[in-house]
Amino acid sequence: MNLELEAIPFASLTDIATLLRTTELTSVALTEQMLARIEQMNPKLNAFITVTPTEALAQAHHADIAFAQGRDFGPLHGIPIAVKDLFATQGIRTTSGTKLYANWIPQEDATVIRQLKALGAVILGKTGLHELAWGSTSINPHYGAIRNPWHTDYHPGGSSGGSAVAVAAGLAYAALGTDTGCSVRQPAHCCGIVGHKPTFGLVSKAGVTPLCWSLDHVGFLTRTVRDTALLQQHLAAYDPADPYSVRQPAVDYVAMLERPLPGIRIGVPHSYFFEGGDPEVGQIVLEAASCLEALGATIVDVSLPNLAQVSEAVSLTFAEAVAAHGTAWRQTPEGFSQEMLRQFEHTAKISGAEYAQAQQSRQQFRQAVTAVMTQCDLLLTPTSSIAAEPIAAEPSPRGHERPKNTRLFNFTGQPSISVPCGFTQTGLPVGLMLTGRMFEDATVLRAAHAFEQATCWHVQRPPIDKVTAVPAGQSL
Repeated sequence: MNLELEAIPFASLTDIATLLRTTELTSVALTEQMLARIEQMNPKLNAFITVTPTEALAQAHHADIAFAQGRDFGPLHGIPIAVKDLFATQGIRTTSGTKLYANWIPQEDATVIRQLKALGAVILGKTGLHELAWGSTSINPHYGAIRNPWHTDYHPGGSSGGSAVAVAAGLAYAALGTDTGCSVRQPAHCCGIVGHKPTFGLVSKAGVTPLCWSLDHVGFLTRTVRDTALLQQHLAAYDPADPYSVRQPAVDYVAMLERPLPGIRIGVPHSYFFEGGDPEVGQIVLEAASCLEALGATIVDVSLPNLAQVSEAVSLTFAEAVAAHGTAWRQTPEGFSQEMLRQFEHTAKISGAEYAQAQQSRQQFRQAVTAVMTQCDLLLTPTSSIAAEPIAAEPSPRGHERPKNTRLFNFTGQPSISVPCGFTQTGLPVGLMLTGRMFEDATVLRAAHAFEQATCWHVQRPPIDKVTAVPAGQSL
């Protein structure tokens, strides 16, 4: 495999893993290059809250030693990645994007961080996010607005905006995020990369600052679907430390990517998902559906009931945020922004009866989705009905459109992925969302991979300056 020096930062995790094993490329050289790019570009993009060069280089050095001794910990071994600043990292501050936790230094790692370290991954630092992961723009009043590499006057989506920017801008080969209503898939849509929310309970949330316990998911942001499959294959595991974790048989997600697409039925629910927002976005997604049909999938029209009411039930479920953080909000309000205080005050008004009724609506919606998905294997929709918008002091009047489509599948817990499928006339990325049945992540990944391999959207790079400096004495 030959990659030009300029292409190294934008290579897939899979390709870099191959290069580490077949060329003179070292993890230290790779990590130094990524750190150089972060140093140059982070002042402009603001993707990272905390960069950890000392720890990252030490991890890379240990990875190289292990390779030299013939010890190979798997495809993440020696790979520089980024982590949303919501995951506890031992000895490294974890802010959750708030002033309140600006100086919190955890005493132990989140479960997925321990897993990554055991697999030999190199953690470059902690990425920025919307405050407390409660929002969809990553405009953070404490740590600054995170900027979209496709247009730096625009937001990157949220709440995992920093993780999405790090991957899209060639500052990391993959990143961890969380998704409560849209926070992995919508930033992926805005930044032109892959964002996957696995089935609820497959990946441990232990050690991750919660927002809403029954909606929160750990997810992945990558450049390719194969890279996402690799991450899920190695990080999906039962964890007794997470009360929501589930036991499921191990799945070879990577091997299942290559299964043929013909025979898959893809349902397209036109009402609600394609309404509102930008018609241009919906048209791009429908063209992607035609591509999947050309690849052998069967496209069928389907309809899901009462979606506006279901969306309201999702909003009522955010009462869990007050349960999780209400004590901190009441005792130390100065630790939160005015925007966050208003959200707490509004959400605290949700009654117990309203929350209970929302959970009844959740069960009814799950049953309805299960019935609809007897007609199809996947649902195809726009990830969001609007593209990224300009960074602005005042909230966008169309802000409700950002999470409108994604949040429904946090409510059900289904696996759901966003893959790049085109650009608007103004050059902003658009994402296609594919959602599957519970625990059928492999089908979601297979269809997304087939679409990706038939198109070229995932190899497009944002128009930012490229850093090509190589540390002295090292070869890339």
